Amino acid sequence: MIIGYSFWGFLGPGITDTPDGGRSHRRPLIDALIAAGHQVIFLQADRDRLEAGDDLGGHYTFDDGFPAIDVLFLEWRWPILGRNTTPCRTALHTCDLHRQQELMDRYTIVRATPTVIWDKDRQLPGNSPWRNRPGLVVCEAALAPTAGARSLLFPLDDAVLEAADPAALAARARPYPLCYVGNQYDRDEAFGTYFAPAAARLPHQVAGKWRDTRHWPDVNFIGRVPFAEVGRMYGESLTTVLLLPDRYAAAGQMTQRIFEAVVAGCIPLAPSTISHVKEFVPEELIIGDGADVIAAVHRLYAIAGTGRHADLIAACLAKLEMFRLSHQLRTLEEILADLVVNRSACQPSGARS
Repeated sequence: MIIGYSFWGFLGPGITDTPDGGRSHRRPLIDALIAAGHQVIFLQADRDRLEAGDDLGGHYTFDDGFPAIDVLFLEWRWPILGRNTTPCRTALHTCDLHRQQELMDRYTIVRATPTVIWDKDRQLPGNSPWRNRPGLVVCEAALAPTAGARSLLFPLDDAVLEAADPAALAARARPYPLCYVGNQYDRDEAFGTYFAPAAARLPHQVAGKWRDTRHWPDVNFIGRVPFAEVGRMYGESLTTVLLLPDRYAAAGQMTQRIFEAVVAGCIPLAPSTISHVKEFVPEELIIGDGADVIAAVHRLYAIAGTGRHADLIAACLAKLEMFRLSHQLRTLEEILADLVVNRSACQPSGARS
């Protein structure tokens, strides 16, 4: 089928100064859809070309109009004051939200095109009328999604998972006991509870956009790093802490940081407040506070480079099975097929959207 895909971000490495966590999993999903025989047309601006000067080898199709499609797929955008709520062509304006509304007006409302909303940031209100609209499915990257929504986790390329060698990863030199890669957004409480107390006692690095750091003078914030540097940072670090906004933790929504870390051999420590936490990490890696982080790091340093270390990395890799791209692709194809079949059953045949 022809999938009109709307996202605001990059398929390639993009630029450094942008908060786009989708770069680790978006392109593998798209490539898998294309390999499965679907045609994908991107309906937002080609930021790879316009901002990063990367034409991606000419492998992908972008269209700023309203091409004929079978399904509209949206990585959900929401109002961000001063950015996508301002008039078009004004300073700092991004047109992602306007374009999303334009697409939904034309396809979802007027043409009744089957539509998928992937609410990756949990920004769609629970009482949104979109959740009850026929011909539209809301997906969330959570183990306990909002009632009526489908679970579609962030996908990890099967080849990347299978290439991870626990023994080789355990043998790597890891000069940093602790690291964190990610932005500040809605993470202050978790950061202050779990990471900052340990950072005051251990060598560490924190990469990402952190605007207000005055509460943590002992933390080494290095700012945003290029996407290619993320793997290097995890590869140099013994552990990381999985810090989630409360709205993620309550729904068991884990970000892509877990598999970015684990495939590099960086052991993820997970707060006990995360719903379904035992699904994400082995029980010995569940923490209750900053003191637990410090204790866990010392335990791990005692076994670093040994068979026990390799076994623990292997156990963490096993927890990533649920993120496999092949599993998530199967889920998405089932959702798309159901939408198209249901539309065909309810409407007379006619022109494609």
